[in-house]
Amino acid sequence: MKLIGPFSQILPLVGLPDKGPLSDTDLNAIYDGGIIIDNGRIVSVGAFNELKKGFAGDVEEVEGVSVLIPGFVDTHTHICFAGSRAGDYAKRVAGKSYLEIAKEGGGILDTVKKTRAASEEDLFVHTMAVCDQLLALGVTTCEVKSGYGLTVDEELKMLRVIKMVNEEHSVDIVASCLAAHIIPPEYSDAKSYLSDVENNLLPVVKDESLASRVDIFVEEGAFSVEEARSYLLTAKNLGFSFVIHADQFTSGGSALACEVGAKSADHLEVITDEDIKKLAESDVVATVLPGASLGLGIGFAPARKLLDAGCSVVVASDYNPGSAPMGNLLMQAAVMGAQQKLSTAETLAAITCRAAKALDLPNRGELREGNIADFISFPCADYQQIFYYQGQMLPNRVWKKGEVVWYEGI
Repeated sequence: MKLIGPFSQILPLVGLPDKGPLSDTDLNAIYDGGIIIDNGRIVSVGAFNELKKGFAGDVEEVEGVSVLIPGFVDTHTHICFAGSRAGDYAKRVAGKSYLEIAKEGGGILDTVKKTRAASEEDLFVHTMAVCDQLLALGVTTCEVKSGYGLTVDEELKMLRVIKMVNEEHSVDIVASCLAAHIIPPEYSDAKSYLSDVENNLLPVVKDESLASRVDIFVEEGAFSVEEARSYLLTAKNLGFSFVIHADQFTSGGSALACEVGAKSADHLEVITDEDIKKLAESDVVATVLPGASLGLGIGFAPARKLLDAGCSVVVASDYNPGSAPMGNLLMQAAVMGAQQKLSTAETLAAITCRAAKALDLPNRGELREGNIADFISFPCADYQQIFYYQGQMLPNRVWKKGEVVWYEGI
């Protein structure tokens, strides 16, 4: 058993509602706090001096001022890939649209070509290196999608690599099968491709425990609402949960998410007021991706309206080689908060406790008894400074299961 502290402030983020607006007064900071850990789990959180009285275990003294919060949970990434799409970015900033670039041979299919050419070892080394970056940014749990293989064998290659990275890296990974990213060039239509995925890929994914979730891109140039509905219901019958890339350029995906009971609808840049109301009345999480807005030069999803309507809003990085290559969840959340007028509590919850629940992980995202001891500290005395620096103040320590796995200067 180990006592860690003292911290200038601890923000446990315990007991916050899953949906709707939050005030900073909801945070209930603990001053001069400490945290007791045993076997990778949290035993107690409270005032350091009180916890220390009669404590017979080891004490890990923390020097200087610091604020402790739960580790970040990034619920939407595409970090298993090969190559770069810097050329696409140059075309976008010169005025071409995402869809125009895709029609010229860029976009997702460009990454598919490079990822197919990469070996498992290549993808493993790259994805491990990205996880190193994420850990230094405070991300202790991360969702990772396939979707750059787009054949049965290549999707399995990606998912097996993702599983290997999860077994080797400190960052916990939740895998999602995004075989339904776009229609690959080997297939003439969506129906034949999705049938191949349903019959020959998803059963293997299930048998090998490569992913428990599926995802689909509902958009012009990808899959229609009708095609997605049939696919998701088939996946549901096979025992998968699912999420939807929804309402990025055209609407329809979020309404489908509510209809079929998706875990989340992700993107939502062009969501309508009517569909916001549907999301608020459902259990579907609204996941907003400011990195894609920054990368594509388009408007942000209406996070403020979503919260005020009563939605559960999560912020994720969408880290990918095309539309969101930055991958800095902390900076993106800070910028989104400033642009959408989100309280610090709303922004923190969106990348910790609410994010964990969006991945069906109730054992993290909050510093409470029984939870996995994943937490991060920042070199400041007041939590308000974290977003004030808009991603320039980084964590100085990262703990995974109660052990320091990254620290400033490592």
